[in-house]
Amino acid sequence: MTYKYVSVEKKNRIAVVRFDRQHDMNPLSVEIMEELTDVARSFETDIETNVVILTGNGKNFSAGFDLKGVAQKERMNAGMLERKVLQSVGPRMCQAWENIEPMTIAAVDGYCIGGGVALCVALDMRIAASNAQFYVPEIKNGMNMSWQSIPRMVNLMGPARTKQISIIADMIPADKAEKWGLVEELADGDSSFELAMEYAEKIAARPPIPVRMIKKGASAAANALNNATSYMDVDQFTLTTFSEDYAEGVAAFIEKRDPDFKGR
Repeated sequence: MTYKYVSVEKKNRIAVVRFDRQHDMNPLSVEIMEELTDVARSFETDIETNVVILTGNGKNFSAGFDLKGVAQKERMNAGMLERKVLQSVGPRMCQAWENIEPMTIAAVDGYCIGGGVALCVALDMRIAASNAQFYVPEIKNGMNMSWQSIPRMVNLMGPARTKQISIIADMIPADKAEKWGLVEELADGDSSFELAMEYAEKIAARPPIPVRMIKKGASAAANALNNATSYMDVDQFTLTTFSEDYAEGVAAFIEKRDPDFKGR
């Protein structure tokens, strides 16, 4: 199947998935998220692949959901139930990637922001270039970090670091991300792909059935309580988008100024 923004290459039990919004910062539109969801689900019947590498456009992994796009305006004008449906695209994408049976590796270059972080923590491993930077600015835009990513980040970094990256919302360079546990391995240069491929080749050489068994067991143990702690995730995010602070946060982002939050 041919996609507009996503490409898939398969060779020697390794699949490479690249997504490119044709914009340097590689923001996530609804269309690209739906394509990424479809690609993830295509591995449900794939018995030839041992490992999937997911990477961005070579410059940046992703700047996250596009707050300046048409979809954002549509959401702001929608009612509660419709807005909840519209805002389920991101969580579905992340869940689809978490559910892939082969091992998954996120190869992160440049900026990995907001929804980009939510996507990469849904994968099994994260390999970052030396220039990679991780940023969760949702709270500065008047919203909570969602897409069921909070328990996934807690699994990787623990609760304190998860709160720090999501509430204080400072930019986290690659070396600090590795120290915190958000990233497993760092590449020497400005590209993560070569190191990601080295790991992929090692995984591809392993027997496929035990690879899937081990992954499934480890994921089941790590994620057992995730849904119990985040089942209201979409509802909470939807409720937040009706607040005055959310409207102020988005407006401040678009107008490139500091927001003035009132708690309303």
